Amino acid sequence: MPSSRSGLWWGLLGVLAFSFTVPLTRVAVADLDPLFVGAGRAVVAGALAIVMLSVTRAKLPTLRQWFRIALVTVGAVLGFSLFTTFALQTSPASHAAVVIGLLPAATAVFAVVRGKERPSKGFWWASAAGAVSVVGFVAVANGGLGSFHLADLLLFAAVVCAALAYSEGALLAREIGSWQTIAWALILGLPVTIALTVASMAQAPVSADVNSWLSFAYLGCVSMFLGFFPWYQGLAIGPISTVSQTQLVQPVLSIAWSALILGEALSPSIVAGGVVVIGCAWLALKARVAAPRAVPARDATTATDDSEKRAATEGTAV
Repeated sequence: MPSSRSGLWWGLLGVLAFSFTVPLTRVAVADLDPLFVGAGRAVVAGALAIVMLSVTRAKLPTLRQWFRIALVTVGAVLGFSLFTTFALQTSPASHAAVVIGLLPAATAVFAVVRGKERPSKGFWWASAAGAVSVVGFVAVANGGLGSFHLADLLLFAAVVCAALAYSEGALLAREIGSWQTIAWALILGLPVTIALTVASMAQAPVSADVNSWLSFAYLGCVSMFLGFFPWYQGLAIGPISTVSQTQLVQPVLSIAWSALILGEALSPSIVAGGVVVIGCAWLALKARVAAPRAVPARDATTATDDSEKRAATEGTAV
């Protein structure tokens, strides 16, 4: 069985891939319609998913697994990509990166609800402090508690969507594989993402410079597909609550890429907000998390069938 340390390394590799998403989305929406970027990148990733699943002749998920895949589709394929894309029309990439620093704490909450994990009190204190620091950062950056912008609300919604998709996807990856999880989710979402992409192209001409197209290509190939391979692999090894905290480095990396790629100035509030959020997430990473005991190499249906067989045997013996 893989060690939790390997899960952390897989998680960090996924975070590195995702850290370019915010600044490159900002580049893409400078020339391309936000709806085209948010939905179109999922179409590109969906096409790659079809190719990989066809080549590998992957087994079809069960009906119960399709329902759970739908949650990943809603959260990662549709919700997060669309909410962040529209938010980044007006929000600086560095600002968005700090707000998305809420994601590790949100993922941990879903890990407790769905994965039945039991983080320690220290974990929750650190996660709560990180969440409060993010809200405080947004308030200070916008000029007061009553001045939250629409972009901030969209980013908060994106965090919730991603947290749901990460926790559910991690559990699914233990059953059907890491890359298969995101591949099936992308394919399930294709009818919606294709329709939205076509609608966007009908409303506005698709015209952009080379940088915007290269950014769009990265978002479709890496942010929406390849980046999920190591990410879901790490979360599947788990515990989900702990591995999700590797995202503590994502705001720092995204802010650094925003400065290098976009030339955004690093204000003291941006730097301070990032440091506080990362510090809280680091404390959460060091805290103890008790993972539930899992039944290896068997899904819930198999375990239920075995239980019924044992019950029948015991009844016959009596």
